[in-house]
Amino acid sequence: MAALIPPDAGLRVSLEVVIPSDVAYIERVVDLVRHPCAELAYNAHQLALNVPVALSEAISNAILRANNEDPIKRVLVRAEIDTRQLVVDVQDEGEPFDLDGNIRDATDPENLEREDGRGLFLMRALMDRVERFDANGAAPGGNVVRLTLARA
Repeated sequence: MAALIPPDAGLRVSLEVVIPSDVAYIERVVDLVRHPCAELAYNAHQLALNVPVALSEAISNAILRANNEDPIKRVLVRAEIDTRQLVVDVQDEGEPFDLDGNIRDATDPENLEREDGRGLFLMRALMDRVERFDANGAAPGGNVVRLTLARA
């Protein structure tokens, strides 16, 4: 059993990864982010569910929806992990979108049979905060989806 690292330990891990618009890279990026969370004693539930599911959804949305799997377009993932929280920015090169306008309640009977629209719902359910910003300098447009999770 790992020793618990106190929240005031002052440890911080930063990482930045650029990947092509190819879903084959998602699992590797998730592992890169999850590993320092484990080292900083995030709980098992966060490591097994919150981080991998929410981050996988954010990256897959960037690749499939925003970048339309265009092999020329890239996805940038930046993470800041410390003993208090995880903050991950997933930046695409797609057209701006309305975060709140694209979230459907996956538990609504009208949406139970749908195969789309669950990603943002899951991110919101699993993270403490989900935000969207315009990506400065990305062409054309570009979005940054920021996921924030407090260490439990």
